[in-house]
Amino acid sequence: MSFIELMQQRYTTKKYNASKKIESEKIKELQQVLQLSPSSINSQPWKFTFVSDTNTKKKLSEVSWLNASKVIESDTIVVFNRIDNIKLFEQQIEEELPEAMVNYYKEFIKPKPEEEIKAWFDKQVYLAVGVFLSACAEMGIDATPMEGIEPKNYDKILDNENYATLVAVAIGYRDNEDFNQPNKKPKSRLAFNKVIQTV
Repeated sequence: MSFIELMQQRYTTKKYNASKKIESEKIKELQQVLQLSPSSINSQPWKFTFVSDTNTKKKLSEVSWLNASKVIESDTIVVFNRIDNIKLFEQQIEEELPEAMVNYYKEFIKPKPEEEIKAWFDKQVYLAVGVFLSACAEMGIDATPMEGIEPKNYDKILDNENYATLVAVAIGYRDNEDFNQPNKKPKSRLAFNKVIQTV
């Protein structure tokens, strides 16, 4: 399948087949995809937690609002965290990045208020979410991005010190009866000429 065909076929999964598991090799590949994700100045202000433990998933389901069943039935929940400790982030880039990148941060990002710096971190994490969803489609894995969760409670359950949960993605394989599949509910998007402009 071409990438366009994959994008036409992928959808937000609403019901998972709890008995169908993702092969461990594919999980490792998805972990590598996230490790390789792009970010501004290669800042990488993130951590990604793969949760397949049944007891932990049950706890997460209880703080996932309408997404509870997806958390329980999917194979794995991937939690996308941004770094929440600016000093720790600055230490990280001093150790890992070239001087030019560190100087960019110091000149253009560091002078901003803390809230804006963390919002910049958030943008980098969402780049990784997009890459991850595309990788899942390419690998034939179904996915559900979920902002409908309680981030602070996710942090408590996962002992997220110095990091903050932004979004979680359930991954696994769809139930054949899932009503949201494109063959049951056609994909709905704005018209091409409303969102694409050529200059």
